[in-house]
Amino acid sequence: MINLETPRKFRAFVNQAHQVAAEMLRPNSRRYDLAEHEYPVELDMLAAMVDGLGASGTGSGAGASGVRRTAAADDGVVNGSNLSSVLSIMEMCWGDVGLLLSMPRQGLGNSAIASVASDEQLQRFDGLWAAMAITEPDCGSDSARIQTTARLDGDAYVLNGEKIFVTAGGRCDAVVVWATLDKTLGRAAIKSFVVMKDTPGMTVERLEHKLGIRASDTATLRFENCRVPRENLLGSPEVDAEKGFAGVMQTFDNTRPLVAAMAVGCARAALELTRDLLSEAGVEIDYDRPAHQQPAAAATYLAMEADWEAAYLLTLQAAWMADNGHPNSLQASMAKAKAGRTANDITLRCVELTGPLGYSEHHLLEKWSRDTKILDIFEGTQQIQQLIVARRLLGKTSAELK
Repeated sequence: MINLETPRKFRAFVNQAHQVAAEMLRPNSRRYDLAEHEYPVELDMLAAMVDGLGASGTGSGAGASGVRRTAAADDGVVNGSNLSSVLSIMEMCWGDVGLLLSMPRQGLGNSAIASVASDEQLQRFDGLWAAMAITEPDCGSDSARIQTTARLDGDAYVLNGEKIFVTAGGRCDAVVVWATLDKTLGRAAIKSFVVMKDTPGMTVERLEHKLGIRASDTATLRFENCRVPRENLLGSPEVDAEKGFAGVMQTFDNTRPLVAAMAVGCARAALELTRDLLSEAGVEIDYDRPAHQQPAAAATYLAMEADWEAAYLLTLQAAWMADNGHPNSLQASMAKAKAGRTANDITLRCVELTGPLGYSEHHLLEKWSRDTKILDIFEGTQQIQQLIVARRLLGKTSAELK
């Protein structure tokens, strides 16, 4: 029998994450939305607290780190770091998505390291704040077309290329960079490298001005003869036509549920506020009556809530499968596609339902509608997720179904 209650061992941690969101993130949400590129100093204290909880074993996964696959327990059920991460991220993004993405040592690059690094690398990179650099000016959703090159030269790889839309790229300690060892070999030659920010040849070209998640900086990075120690390559240095790119892509199987959790948390915030505003306007949602027998606003709200619950459950499924050692590429893409689209639809509809109150800066609804748009785009666009789902269900390769 499936138990949809939050696991008992996570409840205190999830409640604590919600308290942080309510008392620290939500009150500063508007401030750092208006002050784009200003560093949220409040997060230093929060990051120190998260580090302390992780060291003590009290909690894990407040941000985007700590999502390494584990083997299933003897009883076949593990509620591990993937599930704890998505549950806490939902709470934190109920507070603010951009601030969550700005948390030190909780970058998406940390998740990439946790997914594919060796035990020695995990220890060596422990405590880093790692961003992830994949997208390029001529390479968006099709990551197999990456042009950034990595050439082995003695004891180092020499990186050349440009990366755009790097979340936390200006603030992080290191960047996980995707590069190809040989352009002629296609996907199999793509590897990921941990590049420290003080490495000669790596420069932050600019910070972007954005529609949403403005509290989080988004950078363009350039690599010009940037020498990276060969031991900073994540995974095997060998080019394997069958498994090479699959190993790198495993990162997405862990990070896509995290992005889905961000969308679920932000959408829940919009639903809760909208319900309060509708109640103040005299519109009550009645769960004991069919939707078609209620006011249009109430019926719309019920439909949105049902859509949200589907996204929530898909996200939990994808994370639980990773915790239990089950291949979850299909479920990760389903969760990301459903949650990203649902959050964007819900937040925009909430703005519509609440009229001038939703469109103004009097409440955070208009901000949440801006923030959720990126959650339908990064970590693989809606269209890419649908392609992946179709390929998995139909048994087609990327060459057979484009």
